[in-house]
Amino acid sequence: MITQDEVYKIGRIGKPHGIQGEVHFLFDDDVFDRVESDYLILDIDGILVPFFMEEYRFRGESSALVKFCDIDTQDKARELTNCDVYFPYSLTDEDPENIRWTQIIGFNLVDTRTRQNIGSVIGIDDNTMNILFEVETPDKKIILVPANEELIEEVNTDHKYISIQVPEGLLDL
Repeated sequence: MITQDEVYKIGRIGKPHGIQGEVHFLFDDDVFDRVESDYLILDIDGILVPFFMEEYRFRGESSALVKFCDIDTQDKARELTNCDVYFPYSLTDEDPENIRWTQIIGFNLVDTRTRQNIGSVIGIDDNTMNILFEVETPDKKIILVPANEELIEEVNTDHKYISIQVPEGLLDL
């Protein structure tokens, strides 16, 4: 069984394309094209399931049309709409020193001064020049923390945490 800590989210399945079972795939990371992998992992009702790809073709910078094995009708393709798509860490082409933003979703943020867990990274806001971690705190609040490299002291991929110098007063807001 595939577990959540073995994978990271790279995108989402959109609506079906045509009647032969192809689907739109909206992705944040094109790792599936850079490395040798025949499958993507989809979250089907909370269960991570590998789906083998027959073929895919890019439709733009962040989308592709994908044809999965055994998905050969529009109705079967429709069942995959809005499923999150994941990729195994074990197949990535990145070295641990240069991981992508998408790979740290699910990491815990730890304040270097207090050594306390701030929360879990649930997203990356890179819409502006200042990249922010979207963090869910233990009490279920959503906060934004600057993802400035000068503030990050350590990224531990084995234990999935990031030690960061949280700007003073930020957690009091």
